[in-house]
Amino acid sequence: MIKLYIIMGYIFILNLTSYIMTGYDKKKARTYGWRVPEKRFFILAFLGGATGIYLGMKKFRHKTKHGLFVYGIPLIILLNLVVYYYLIFKV
Repeated sequence: MIKLYIIMGYIFILNLTSYIMTGYDKKKARTYGWRVPEKRFFILAFLGGATGIYLGMKKFRHKTKHGLFVYGIPLIILLNLVVYYYLIFKV
């Protein structure tokens, strides 16, 4: 039971961080500020934050013309779901 809470907490915090980072990068894009490297988005996505990035893309209309994000993030979401299932039900 504690394992489930730890996994769910990890997923929530990582996706919230990813969502906020997407909004932050959009704000910096508008003001020509220091940007978040795309590599960092994909690292967070592979660590489990792809859903947060995807929701941020939709909410802030950010990175929606980049094919790597438009097709890559949904594929990573599927990968995340497989890993979550394995962690929750198989371990």
